[in-house]
Amino acid sequence: MVNKIQVKSILNKHKKRDDWFLDDYSLSPYQACPFNCIYCYIRGSKYGENMAKTFSVKINAPELLEKELSKKAKKNQHGIIFIAGVTDPYPREELELKMTRRLLEIILKYKFPVHVQTKSVFVERDFDLLRKIDEEAILPEDLKELKRGVIISFSFSSLDENLRKIFEPGAFSVKERLETMEKCAQNGFLTGAAFIPVLPYISDTDEKLEGMIKTVKNYGPKFILVGTLTLFGKGPVDCKTLCYKVLEKHLPELIPKYRSLFRNFFAPPKEYQERLKEKSKSLCEKYGIKYGIL
Repeated sequence: MVNKIQVKSILNKHKKRDDWFLDDYSLSPYQACPFNCIYCYIRGSKYGENMAKTFSVKINAPELLEKELSKKAKKNQHGIIFIAGVTDPYPREELELKMTRRLLEIILKYKFPVHVQTKSVFVERDFDLLRKIDEEAILPEDLKELKRGVIISFSFSSLDENLRKIFEPGAFSVKERLETMEKCAQNGFLTGAAFIPVLPYISDTDEKLEGMIKTVKNYGPKFILVGTLTLFGKGPVDCKTLCYKVLEKHLPELIPKYRSLFRNFFAPPKEYQERLKEKSKSLCEKYGIKYGIL
C-alpha cells in the first residue's frame, strides 16, 4: 500500500544550473523509491531507511506545482525541470496513481522544459504529453541551442542483468530499459544513457565501459553521461554500509579495493574521477556519440 503524504513545497530551485543535466529546477512526485537501488544516496535519511515501506505519493503536489509554476512563468523564469531528483518518476505504482502525468500536464500548461531520468519503461505512456512539451516549452536564452523542450535519459550502473538484480533489485531489467530508450529515440526525443553511477572495479574497467558504450549506441541515444559512485554514511542503513554488505556477499574480493578507493570520503579521489571522464570522452568519440548533452 502506498502512503499518502502532503508536502510544503514541490519545486526546488537550484542556486546554479546543473552542469550535467542542465536543470534549473527539480521535483519528485514521490518520496522514497521502490526500485531499492543499493547505492542510492537517500538511504540512511528519514526517507531511505526502508524505501519499500516509506514509499509515498505527494498528494498535494499538483496544487503546489500549479501555484509555483504560475509565479515563475509570470516572471519569465523558465528553466529545465529535472524529474525526479531523488525518486524515479515512473515506478509501477505510477500506472494507477498517475502523479507524474498530472505534474507533466501542469508543466505543459506553463511551457516549462523537462529532463526526465528513469530506470522504468512507463515513460512511454506519456509520449503524448512529452511531445507537446518538446514543441511548446520555453527555453532559457542560453539553452536555445537545444531547440528541444524534453530530454529523456535512462540510468544504468552496468548492462549486466545479474548485477542489476544485485544492485538495483526493484528496477526494470536492462533489456527493458534499452528497448524503451530505443522507442524514445525512434519517437524523436532527445534521448541519452546515463551510466551514473558506474561501479568501481565492476563496470568502470576499460573493457566494461567500452562494451557499455558500444552496446547502447545501437539503441539510438544522442548522448552519454558517465559518473562515479558516491557512498555516504556509517549507519546500518546508509548506502556505504549497505553497498559493502552486498559486496561482502557477492564480490568479497573487492572490499579492500573499495576501502582503499573511498577511505573516509563519500567519493573516489579526483584523479579517479578525471581518469573516468577522459576515458569516457575518448570512448564516446570512438563510437560517434556525444559525451554530455550539449
